[in-house]
Amino acid sequence: MGKAAYGWMMMRDENIPGTVVRTSTIPEELGRLVYLLTDKTGTLTQNEMVFKRLHLGTVSYGTDTMDEVQSHVRSAYAQLHSQAGGNGASSTPPRKAQPPGPRVRKSVSSRVYEVVRAIALCHNVTPVYESGAGVTGETEYAEADQDLSDENRTYQASSPDEVALVRWTESVGLTLVSRDLTSMQLRTPGGQVLTYRVLQLFPFTSESKRMGIIVRDESTAEITFYMKGADTVMAAVVQYNDWLEEECGNMAREGLRTLVVAKRALTEEQYQDFESRYTQAKLSVHDRALKVAAAVESLEREMQLLGLTGVEDRLQADVRPTLELLRNAGIKIWMLTGDKLETATCIAKSSHLVSRTQDVHVFRPVASRGEAHLELNAFRRKHDCALVVSGDSLEVCLRYYEHEFVELACQCPAVVCCRCSPTQKARIVQLLQQHTRRRTCAIGDGGNDVSMIQAADCGIGIEGKEGRAASLAADFSITQFRHIGRLLMVHGRSSYKRSAALGQFVMHRGLIISTMQAVFSSVCYFASVPLYQGFLMVGYATVYTMFPVFSLVLDQDVKPDMAMLYPELYKDLTKGRSLSFKTFLVWVVISIYQGGILMYGALVLFESEFVHVVAISFTALVLTELLMVALTVRTWHWLMVVAELLSLGCYVASLAFLNEYFGHCKAHTGKLPTHGLTGEGSQRLVIIFKTWPSSRRWLSCGRCRPSPWSAASRSTSSST
Repeated sequence: MGKAAYGWMMMRDENIPGTVVRTSTIPEELGRLVYLLTDKTGTLTQNEMVFKRLHLGTVSYGTDTMDEVQSHVRSAYAQLHSQAGGNGASSTPPRKAQPPGPRVRKSVSSRVYEVVRAIALCHNVTPVYESGAGVTGETEYAEADQDLSDENRTYQASSPDEVALVRWTESVGLTLVSRDLTSMQLRTPGGQVLTYRVLQLFPFTSESKRMGIIVRDESTAEITFYMKGADTVMAAVVQYNDWLEEECGNMAREGLRTLVVAKRALTEEQYQDFESRYTQAKLSVHDRALKVAAAVESLEREMQLLGLTGVEDRLQADVRPTLELLRNAGIKIWMLTGDKLETATCIAKSSHLVSRTQDVHVFRPVASRGEAHLELNAFRRKHDCALVVSGDSLEVCLRYYEHEFVELACQCPAVVCCRCSPTQKARIVQLLQQHTRRRTCAIGDGGNDVSMIQAADCGIGIEGKEGRAASLAADFSITQFRHIGRLLMVHGRSSYKRSAALGQFVMHRGLIISTMQAVFSSVCYFASVPLYQGFLMVGYATVYTMFPVFSLVLDQDVKPDMAMLYPELYKDLTKGRSLSFKTFLVWVVISIYQGGILMYGALVLFESEFVHVVAISFTALVLTELLMVALTVRTWHWLMVVAELLSLGCYVASLAFLNEYFGHCKAHTGKLPTHGLTGEGSQRLVIIFKTWPSSRRWLSCGRCRPSPWSAASRSTSSST
């Protein structure tokens, strides 16, 4: 119940709107985290891509020179339109003929036109229109209307990178107006609509890291194979050049995500040959995937490099202060991403995951055990520096020097792992758990982060642009990365502290009454006589003590504003001092001491009222429990006062109609509680009351009837 209350408080917090708690078992784990493993794209960044740069090898265009790109595209299409008008009514020129001549293709205008057209065609984006007409309107008329209404057009794609590229082509004059499974239409700056037939589509995968498409221009019957992908893959399939690697590194250092664009013109015969081999591969029964990949790779040779694009992924709001807050709280942050090393390093510095004055050790690419050993020795000599390592080097180090690498990495203030696969992310989490025995938390927003989130002790998902896979698989779901600061500093701290106090009081409440029963049994020569019977035991566990103990879920040792202002207070929670073996033993001693004092005190101080020992000891027990809760509370809430008064009122009210449970009836009837006792048990109880002074007075009370076991008492006394 307490953990459910913690989750309800998190979801009702107005400072972190949209938070969803999907578990009721581990909210206190938020208060003991030591390692936070985070994704980059969509987690530290907004996953809202903005086109920043286009590089053609000899010329580069930035945000301030995009008007030049627009003028080049406009002039290229105007020239093509004039050439088409000069050719007359011919609609099917020779297949090998190209619209611009050789001289035009070498110009900057033609090169810009080629790369813009390639970006506008090579994608999986679909334009969607919001119809302003009625639902029952004629679809054909609505579609004709929608093609002219740019303000109602939105783009849908599996990746925001794709949408950013298509939006950029629209801004420079080449607009994607429609698309279906077999064709797509582009509108030129002059308003002409060009239709392209989609012959084959090769989607992007995390293994291939590229996508391709084969299209036929309906106006010229040209067949072209366009492809774009990561520079590590595309460098091997494009023609020789001396600028691609250098420019990719420059863009990555600026924090831009790079894509290489290339094309290859195909004749009808070449395409027909490929289509037959590709169809055969898809129909193959054995090794189908390998044969399909081999067929596609036959096209990926000596492709013409068109250009390099750079897209910026902006940081989320308040990422820098949130990371600073977490670092001050003693939480070590690891960034696991699939991006390039340079891009990951740049984002780590811009987000202040790594301070600009801090040394950064870039782990050299290693491929063998010897290289890994030398690089680990070089890294061991570094002190207080951030580590940047690639997925390939990480795999080699974990294969041969797993313990040494994890030990060195855990000493770093920050670690950046780039080019990581989802499996590697989950493995890193498991290694930290095995080698450090500390609590880990993983946060991400995409489907590739699910394995990491599920492997961590506490998983947090962000509802972003990549769907809700991570959010649904996580223990906690938030809408922005900055919310994690309050989630850990305030709710994590409160949940852990409250759970510790609640667990200790539940143990104390049960152990103290057990101690009193043990003391009473020892005084009674271990006769099997219950001290409290019937409703007293039920009431003690429910209405008499439950409300005050449960009200501890409202306690606060530190105000939320103070917890956010001084994140260093979080460091003490990671040591686990609030609920440890030491605190457990302390509460055991307290419970045994209080139970013994209450029982012996009731027997000794109220010797003349031995028959009322049940009422006396039970009253002291309830008051002690209420007083202990009151002394433990650090910040009073009005519901805590209500719980204390309600429990006390319920107990006082129960004294009026539960007097038979407190021994009043037995005192006036002269009957001892011998039900359930036979033979030796009854004789022992007689001896107890015989030896206890008050019991002799009780047995000789003139108002009470003679006890049925008075004769047995006398015989037992004489025999003893």
